[in-house]
Amino acid sequence: MIKEITAKTLLSHEKNPDPWFGIQYNMNLYRGCSHQCIYCDSRSDCYQIENFADTLVKTNALELLRKELSCKRVKGTIGTGSMNDPYAPIEKKYQLTRGALKIIAEFGFPVHVLTKSNLVSRDVDLLLEIQERSFALVSFTITTSDDVLGKKVEPGASLVSERFAAMYFLARSGVKVGVSLMPVLPFIEDNWENINSIVKLAHENGAGHILAAFGMTQRKGQQEYYFQKLDEHFPGVREKHLRKFKNQYACSANQSEQLQTQFAKLCNQIGMSMKVPVYRPEQKFKQLNMFERI
Repeated sequence: MIKEITAKTLLSHEKNPDPWFGIQYNMNLYRGCSHQCIYCDSRSDCYQIENFADTLVKTNALELLRKELSCKRVKGTIGTGSMNDPYAPIEKKYQLTRGALKIIAEFGFPVHVLTKSNLVSRDVDLLLEIQERSFALVSFTITTSDDVLGKKVEPGASLVSERFAAMYFLARSGVKVGVSLMPVLPFIEDNWENINSIVKLAHENGAGHILAAFGMTQRKGQQEYYFQKLDEHFPGVREKHLRKFKNQYACSANQSEQLQTQFAKLCNQIGMSMKVPVYRPEQKFKQLNMFERI
């Protein structure tokens, strides 16, 4: 179900850029997501989204964005994709993400787009405009290199192969791109064959970085849905998961330390960064007068 709503505010603010993605301002143009990834943390009860399968469209989002950016004194990176995917299929109709990128380019703010959709390729012109004025980065979430498995864990998202194709197109066009390799689902995706394949495909398709986290998290609301989908698509995995993790929040991948070591070795061999590049604002130097000492 799609429901149009009016939001009171749009951008959430952090004092300093977050250490993982370099994001200082979070922007959610939609609430809820049709990608319906089986592991999605945004389904957790703590976020108080009644039905995560519904998509709420913030019809006044662009008006709010223009108003809020005009008041920002610090040009920090604006991030997309924390509580939804900015390029879910609904974006084809409403084009709020494209409209937001136009405004971000106008105000000269940097942006970091996180998505599981090849629709981001549509906005290559705006991403290049933002990059020319400040900084633009696109990170594709990719947790498996296999289209069949990808459709089981991320049923509404673009095929993994389509994401790699979009990555290649953006990279060839001059946009900085990379991979968010998280989560890595225990007993499903935590094998070296899968990780190795993702890294090599990312490298072949122009990625400059891969940010990895070997494991997943689980909370009330999210956990119940995840278990339901495990029973549906991966018989027997729920029992293994419960035996190992019970109800703990952090669930590390099997042999996570070994995977991390192999991952780091491969990235170093091919020259792939394991950190997200971050926006560095230009330093403004104060001009000293004749009475001040250097």
